[in-house]
Amino acid sequence: MNIIKTIGAILLLTYLLCGCAHTTDANKLSNEIPQGAKADFTSYAPTPPMGWNSFDAYDCRINEEEFLAHADFMAEHLKEFGWEYVVMDYVWWHPEPGNWDTPRRKGHPNIRYEAPGLPLHPEYIHMDAYGRLMPHPDRFPSAANGVGFKAIGDYIHSKGLKFGLHIMRGVPRYAAFQQLPIKGTTYTAADIAEPFDTCNWMNHMWGVDASKPGSQAYYNSLFELYAEWGVDYIKADDMMYPPYHAGEIEMIRKAIDQCGRPMVLSLSCGEAPLSRAKHLMENANLWRISADFWDDWDKLEHNFELFNAWSPFIGQGTWPDGDMLTLGRLSLDDRPHGPERNTNFTEAEQKTMMTLWSIARSPLMMGGDLLSSPKEAIALLQNPEILAVNQHSSDNRQLIKHKEQAIWVASDPETGDRYVALFNLDEQEREISLNLEMEGIRGQHLARDLWARQDRGTIEGVLTERIPSHGAAIFRLQQQKGGYTAAPKTGQEMEGKKK
Repeated sequence: MNIIKTIGAILLLTYLLCGCAHTTDANKLSNEIPQGAKADFTSYAPTPPMGWNSFDAYDCRINEEEFLAHADFMAEHLKEFGWEYVVMDYVWWHPEPGNWDTPRRKGHPNIRYEAPGLPLHPEYIHMDAYGRLMPHPDRFPSAANGVGFKAIGDYIHSKGLKFGLHIMRGVPRYAAFQQLPIKGTTYTAADIAEPFDTCNWMNHMWGVDASKPGSQAYYNSLFELYAEWGVDYIKADDMMYPPYHAGEIEMIRKAIDQCGRPMVLSLSCGEAPLSRAKHLMENANLWRISADFWDDWDKLEHNFELFNAWSPFIGQGTWPDGDMLTLGRLSLDDRPHGPERNTNFTEAEQKTMMTLWSIARSPLMMGGDLLSSPKEAIALLQNPEILAVNQHSSDNRQLIKHKEQAIWVASDPETGDRYVALFNLDEQEREISLNLEMEGIRGQHLARDLWARQDRGTIEGVLTERIPSHGAAIFRLQQQKGGYTAAPKTGQEMEGKKK
């Protein structure tokens, strides 16, 4: 890892000295909104975003060299398959977060306070004069002297990738304690802070009261800063965990709209309330429908229910999010969840996760450490036929769900081909079958196994596959001469047929 750190530092320094941070005119056109114009935010994520997030492997402790090494890895090994976002998760403003134990878990990065808003170690909280958190130069040397994340953002863009950043809802408690001014106003952080509105799992921030003067200006100032850094993707946390913070979601939406730069907005953490689906689609590109997802079969099985419930709300530019893919090497140095390990999922379960996330059109965010994950884990991210289902299918829905099995279907909107995913939820290997008449698929169809990337010959009437315990198979069915594929049945039609 020391070699990686050294190489990363040299690469970034060389990059900055050579002036390579300048973007091309084409990049400028794609990353800026003309003054006075308002873009439709759904155009920022026309397909489910694909990338890597640092949390599942590094918790809150990733540094500049490690982060840049992941950008390099993605550019070399994953970019050609559509992976493009490199996302830094939480507490990037702290020099060494999680360096003590808390009652919550080993290394959880809560802050000790002497009094409300006054931290025991103020030097750990790196902010600018307007109460905006800044990356700590001890971990991110290129951020020194007020540069912030601009150098890192420029480096990621030079690789043809996009830069993502985690933020917590609200205003830093220490900014309110100091009564720091809100940029461009006569108000202070104390004027907008709501001391009784705190995240129940991390204590750094106080909520922002949307009804108070200066609140929108504070969020505007944040996103103007992120636009200067070249941020393309925001993961905003503590937005939906009860209670649902509609006011702050709307302020973030407005702040992005006025900042002059397209930014994909991802809301965490889940489970998102289904009753808020309309509001979520009006304000965000993606939102977490699950609680923190880990490599546990019960959690994976529960996501079948969640994806099914949210499938009517799969949109164009708005995506229900099943959380990160727990593949490869997780919890480095035994944080954030359990001992350091390769995923606990079996090979079959890993394919089930990738198949379900793909046919449900969830955003795909790899959680494992790209630098140390087994090549078999990386290979799961490099199957273009599986990824095509995630990026380009339509009419995605769960057709059947029993204790032992589940079946999902979707369509290719360009060719009319049909996708069928068969899942074995049982503890034993078993055959899973679908009567194709249920989907109006009649006559002969060429079946292609997308995981094997092989044609399986012509089928008619029934699709059957023997699948290992907790495993999955997914097929593309292409109509042959004399075959016929009817328009997909509606939910009401299917219910009538069952009766």
